[in-house]
Amino acid sequence: MAATAIAELRPSLGYLKPGDIDRIEDAYQFSDAAHIGQVRKSGAPYISHPLAVAEIVASWQLDAQAVMAALLHDVTEDTEVTKKEISERFGKPVAELVDGLSKLDRIEFQSQQDAQAENFRKMLLAMARDVRVILIKLADRLHNMRTLEAVSPTQRRRVARETMEIYAPIANRLGLDSLYRELQELAFANLYSLRYRTIAKAVKSARGNRREVVTKILDSMKQRLEEIGIEANVSGREKHIYSIYNKMLEKRLSFSQVLDIYGFRVIVKDFQSCYHALGVLHCLYKPVPGKFKDYIAIPKVNGYQSLHTTLIGPFGMPVEVQIRTQQMHRIAETGVASHWLYKGSEAELNEVQKRTHQWLQSLLDIQNHSGDAAEFLEHIKVDLFPDEVYVFSPKGRIYALPRGATTVDFAYAVHTDIGNRCMAARVNYDLVPLRTELKNGDRVEIITAPHAHPNPAWLAYVRTGKARSQIRHFLKTMQATESRALGERLLGQALRALGSRLADVPGANWDKLVRDTSARSRQEVLSDIGLGKRLTAIVARKLLQVGDHHHPLDLAAGQATGGRAAPGAGGPGAIIIRGTEGMAVQFAKCCNPIPGDPILGFIKKGQGLVVHTHDCPSIGKLRLDPDKWIEVDWDPETNRMFDVVLKVVVLDQRGVLAKTAAAIADAGSNIANVSVDADRGMYATNYFTVQVANRQHLAKVLRSLRRTQEVVRISRAKD
Repeated sequence: MAATAIAELRPSLGYLKPGDIDRIEDAYQFSDAAHIGQVRKSGAPYISHPLAVAEIVASWQLDAQAVMAALLHDVTEDTEVTKKEISERFGKPVAELVDGLSKLDRIEFQSQQDAQAENFRKMLLAMARDVRVILIKLADRLHNMRTLEAVSPTQRRRVARETMEIYAPIANRLGLDSLYRELQELAFANLYSLRYRTIAKAVKSARGNRREVVTKILDSMKQRLEEIGIEANVSGREKHIYSIYNKMLEKRLSFSQVLDIYGFRVIVKDFQSCYHALGVLHCLYKPVPGKFKDYIAIPKVNGYQSLHTTLIGPFGMPVEVQIRTQQMHRIAETGVASHWLYKGSEAELNEVQKRTHQWLQSLLDIQNHSGDAAEFLEHIKVDLFPDEVYVFSPKGRIYALPRGATTVDFAYAVHTDIGNRCMAARVNYDLVPLRTELKNGDRVEIITAPHAHPNPAWLAYVRTGKARSQIRHFLKTMQATESRALGERLLGQALRALGSRLADVPGANWDKLVRDTSARSRQEVLSDIGLGKRLTAIVARKLLQVGDHHHPLDLAAGQATGGRAAPGAGGPGAIIIRGTEGMAVQFAKCCNPIPGDPILGFIKKGQGLVVHTHDCPSIGKLRLDPDKWIEVDWDPETNRMFDVVLKVVVLDQRGVLAKTAAAIADAGSNIANVSVDADRGMYATNYFTVQVANRQHLAKVLRSLRRTQEVVRISRAKD
């Protein structure tokens, strides 16, 4: 069996040196011995799988190390063989490839999803270091998909969905078009078998009806190109079933309405002939306006190059045509694997490698700013569907972004610092909101400011994995820093209420608290207090305990408060609100407190300290839970502007909105937002969100508005 099997592999290894082939045969013997007695679900000897994977890898003409790793890729996972043994026998590079391919089954995970996410993270990071890892993994997945009928229906659907969501997009992202299409077809057939069989049957039926038309189109295209003197290889192909299904789904068509189930490919000798052939075909059949795409001048992000056009053929049948050179065709079929398959110094190949390298480096960048494996995988999925738009920087550099990407995505694509300091954007020289979606050919300019920083609202509309991970990383870092500072202030206040000071707490008490609460550090405890995840009073009391005995001051405080030390109760001072605390302190949108308003603070889990006005109607129930409210007060020297909503009833006359806006501006206030309710006969109600420094400034704004003749009534709006 072994001799016969390796004999089947040997013909595909002709591109390697004899010494390399001997090492591959040694790896095969080692793998065969390691898997002895193991069988696949189909009943075939297990070694048939690594052998098939090695054959696929060899068809891409990857080097000997990759073929050896393909043969050995399951030995550390399914047998007792260790990475060290592989390294000693076959070399460290082969061992690293096998390790990058191995699953993490020996680690305990909370769920199957966690395990899968961690496996993908490990594999993708190994791929970022060595792209051969993912090429072998894709070959492994291809063979598994080809033999999927042997597993249970539940597992079949799970593997098919995983292939559709992760592996097929990665193959596409790396430019392996034929592999991408086959993985999609196999995944679709296993996920939706009835739909697949129904469409396949319809295609087979339509094939006979349309064969004559397709032959006529093919012959006429060949003849016309030959007459003009263009050497071309013209071929027709049936579209893949999944591609037809997608078109039916997206455009809500029945199968009979999908006319273009055939595509045509024209392969010419050089770059200039592509455009020459395009002109000839546009004269032969009328082109469909808006259906021409030039991926030669602007290649896809995975290096793909072709001219795409749609023509109206005989009987009104749409004809999709791709025009490319032989070199472009090789890259389209094998993508990044063409580095091994077609060795040389062609500029096209170098460009493909450069683009791939940039994307792989971006994986490492996203990993550095992702909290866990699931988050990392979420960011990667965003980047794996390359329906791109191409935009230009002010200096003319082209950036490929996913469809739906915004100016914020562009800012992060240029540089992380540009994204973090982004405050405005110009598209085609016009100022636009940051959430503006970009279109092909847009010229985008980002305006930055030293004090600007990411806004949590950006996460609602950014599309790229890099932007999402960088924003989350910045916000987490900023929130952790600010919540620690707030936690320290809250704990200091609680300790003062107990007659102690934070500086006087012994280090041993801190160490015991950290151990008892399973926190990682003192900083984490403080951060949790600031975020409302731990009650300040309880932490303060625990810090003042020594062993099993209570601190005398703690007992005194407990007696004074009936056993409960509520923050601020009888304490020497409130938490001072400066307005510059950042994310750790939030001002409630229901009442919009401003300096001078009597205020109360409430700890909201996960958000930190939320400040309300004393008479805010939404905090009635919270007042009943003294563990949640904090005594707070304004710093006399606040140094920022605060939002406040004004309800202004005016006579509904022409120009009244401009007059009231001018009155607000005259009082030195900026209008952040305005809405108008004009459905009340002769009166209109305007809601202005204005920015003021304090109550005195608000009073000045109100006086200025009252001087406006058309203003009937003014009040401060609270929801």
